[in-house]
Amino acid sequence: MLSQVNTIGLMGIDGFSVKVETDVSGGMPGFDIVGLPDAVVKESKERIRTAIKNSGYKMPNGRIIVNLAPANIKKAGAYFDLPIGMGILCSSGYASAKDMPEYVLIGELALNGELCFSTGVLPMVISAYQKGFKKAIVPIANAEEAAVVEGIEVYGAKNLADIVNHFRGVNKLERAKVDISEKLSKTRDNTLDFIDVKGQYAAKRAIEVAAAGGHNILLIGPPGSGKTMLAQRIPSILPDLTFDEALEVTKIHSISGEISPDAPIILQRPFRSPHHTISAVGLSGGGANPKPGEISMSHNGVLFLDELPEFRKDALEVLRQPLEDGRVTITRVSGTVSYPCNVMLIAAMNPCPCGYFGSNSRACTCSSDKINKYINKVSGPLLDRVDLHVEVPAVNYEDLESNEKRVSSAEIKERVDNARKIQTERYKGTGIYSNSNLTPELIEKYCSLGDEENALLKGAYESLGLSARAHSRILKVARTIADLDGSERINVSHISEAIGYRSLDRKFWLQQG
Repeated sequence: MLSQVNTIGLMGIDGFSVKVETDVSGGMPGFDIVGLPDAVVKESKERIRTAIKNSGYKMPNGRIIVNLAPANIKKAGAYFDLPIGMGILCSSGYASAKDMPEYVLIGELALNGELCFSTGVLPMVISAYQKGFKKAIVPIANAEEAAVVEGIEVYGAKNLADIVNHFRGVNKLERAKVDISEKLSKTRDNTLDFIDVKGQYAAKRAIEVAAAGGHNILLIGPPGSGKTMLAQRIPSILPDLTFDEALEVTKIHSISGEISPDAPIILQRPFRSPHHTISAVGLSGGGANPKPGEISMSHNGVLFLDELPEFRKDALEVLRQPLEDGRVTITRVSGTVSYPCNVMLIAAMNPCPCGYFGSNSRACTCSSDKINKYINKVSGPLLDRVDLHVEVPAVNYEDLESNEKRVSSAEIKERVDNARKIQTERYKGTGIYSNSNLTPELIEKYCSLGDEENALLKGAYESLGLSARAHSRILKVARTIADLDGSERINVSHISEAIGYRSLDRKFWLQQG
């Protein structure tokens, strides 16, 4: 008897429809899976056989052939267990296949027939909805995660027997529901607040500008000056995630297995801080079955690279194109996958190996050759993609002992939110949401300069030896400063401040060394 069950396969964060065709016939007993299954899917035969037996059903004695269509796309993952198992049970007469075309079935089976928590369920259910399916059955541990998708009915099941009974019309599964508005309205976790940071007024101003426009920023200063402390507090001033952004972030984390049943949707912007020993693949993504790297895990959030020159050179260089394009494309023999990576890069470094070059508090012990070699670990093309270069000097004793009222994250966030609202309104319908993503056409339209501003920028361009990319980034940052100022026009003070944030540009920095 032939049966057909629908499921979803994953390629990157995008899903594709898979029809699990099962035929049970007479003849010599056998169990074959065809349609380009990977090793995990091939191993599922023994899991499925044992799960069916331990659920109280009898495995057919005849020949079982399972075809995963389309046959020209590789199928990977243990979540094919459930549709294959249900296909066998339908072909054996244990369950009715009448309502099966409306459903997609997703889940890994344990040997006792229970459904295990699976990774990647959210992007699969989103793809199922986009492909016109009305209902989905997933492991009960994934039910809330999948239920955030509007327009498709999601049912959580504990085991194989529950699903068989559901299709037989006995003890129907209960539809999973989740209150998205309640989850999105939860208060932010602001345990790290800028009110804790003493001094560093210039650095805090630069970080505010970076957050307001979604710009990349490099913090350079001696050990103990507060670079890491500043970076860790940046998420507290970023705009709240919208529901669509939260879904995008959750999809990526779901694929990587970083979603827990207790937190089915990510509500706060990611903050990722990988160790400097990370490989290029760990940073950008990849592997035999490509998985998202740290830059994609930071999508719609912050990627913090502390001790920047200590990272492997190949790992840093692999960031260049993703930072420009906002997307990582990984090509393997099995296909090409693409992961979004619209991140705010925060990097921190010492100015030299000993850390005290240019410091007023302590003498530097490094030779000029050592300093140049250390700085040169960060390439010019990568530095070009960082909008703001900010010096973070050692904190004065007076600032440490001062009782002066400091600005809180909530106050800075209010200004950042206002600037972002201006940008959202300005770029409505363009697919651009912040100044950092401006295209050359939009830069020309919204970052036009008067004669005085143009003369100032030209002088800086020539004296600092800036690149064309650095020129564009100065204009973007100036646009953000103007937005924070509530000004429709970019004026001299805005351009001047933006140029100041490029004063540590690679060529200039080396000249100073």
